[in-house]
Amino acid sequence: MSNYQGKFILWVAMMGMALTALAQPKYNSPYSRLGLGDLIDQNFITQSGLGGLSTAASDPHHINIYNPASLSALETTAFEVGVNARYSNLQNSDGTEATLWGGNLSYLALGFPMRNSINEVLDPRDHKLKWGMAFALVPFTTVGYDIETTEFVPGADTIRYQFEGTGGTYRFVWGNSIRINNFSAGLNLSYLFGKISREHQVLPDLVNSYQEVFIDEFSVGGLVWDLGVQYDLELDRDRSDDKPSTRKLTLGATIRANNSFSTNASRLYRTFNPQYADVDTFEMVTDVAGNGTLPASFSISAMYVKTNKYRFGIQYDYTQWENYRNDAKEEVLANTWRLAVGGEFIPDYSSYNKYSKKIRYRAGAFYSTDPRTVFNNSLTNYGINIGLGFPIILPRQRTSYMNMALELGRFGNEASLLETYARLSVGFTLNDNSWFFKRKFN
Repeated sequence: MSNYQGKFILWVAMMGMALTALAQPKYNSPYSRLGLGDLIDQNFITQSGLGGLSTAASDPHHINIYNPASLSALETTAFEVGVNARYSNLQNSDGTEATLWGGNLSYLALGFPMRNSINEVLDPRDHKLKWGMAFALVPFTTVGYDIETTEFVPGADTIRYQFEGTGGTYRFVWGNSIRINNFSAGLNLSYLFGKISREHQVLPDLVNSYQEVFIDEFSVGGLVWDLGVQYDLELDRDRSDDKPSTRKLTLGATIRANNSFSTNASRLYRTFNPQYADVDTFEMVTDVAGNGTLPASFSISAMYVKTNKYRFGIQYDYTQWENYRNDAKEEVLANTWRLAVGGEFIPDYSSYNKYSKKIRYRAGAFYSTDPRTVFNNSLTNYGINIGLGFPIILPRQRTSYMNMALELGRFGNEASLLETYARLSVGFTLNDNSWFFKRKFN
């Protein structure tokens, strides 16, 4: 077995363990009762520190799964893992507050160029075509809530309502990208899967009263594809030599058409008396097959780059959630948009005596709308991002990185429920240039 084959098998094993970790509920979000749950940011920590700029972003050492066209920019194999912790303060319209903590594994990814950069140095050829590939496991939506409300009914004391939900959906992504000169194009093929469970209990505070339980569960599965392109407009290249441009304007775009998925649902309804263990009504339906539609979306972005010094840009995203359909849980959602700006600065990329000058400093801001509505009130999400990229020099490897991103924002609506949150994400990018290395012996 070759060295890189062993590494790939190890990565697959870690993917399985990561899926187990992702499946555990890690937080409490009342809004996740709606739709497929809370939408998870599909950006990795490097892009999150830029406010979510990813459509025009490319990096020789970091994976950008949001726009598959960026994968052809990889110069070394990159293994990436990210985790996050979230603090939330929930404020209801009546002034009541609650404090919540949560966290989870953010993603697991492996990306690599299909030609080893060392081979190209030792055996120089004019390779006009570059090819990059990546695999990733990323949560798409998450459901997690545990809510109890109380209603006073004259002559019947009080009735308690309990709502509980768990689960979510995930994407296993296979991305490919090719690059010719300054133009790159990429394709992500994803398998969307997951299971969501919701339970609703009606508990009257009366002696010998009957309780009601409603349980809805459904699973989803289907293939999803999206396309991406990037073009580098060189701004300072001297055509009289072959030196690469150090200043460029990168234009990027992604598009996803409507994608269908299948569902399998089960429903349980029962009333019972806990005092006498008497079941009055019991109804159960299982294996109800259905279909659904994941809506189309597109993104456009522009980023100005000075190599190994700074980059900054702007991005706009739009998703037609009004086309969303799910036979297992019918809901009406609204179209969404997102606007983000951000940038990165490296004081001195080649500094050898001051580590602080080699750190990548990132910042960004964003404003977005949510497809769900509550009492005809739309939900919004806005905030700022601060990020850091710490280079780590490992033996016999290229520079690896530890990345951090802090997001401070507000989500929801003051007329219903407003969440003020802080999310800290930490990720590690391990770079290795020994994959696909052709060793020669004399």
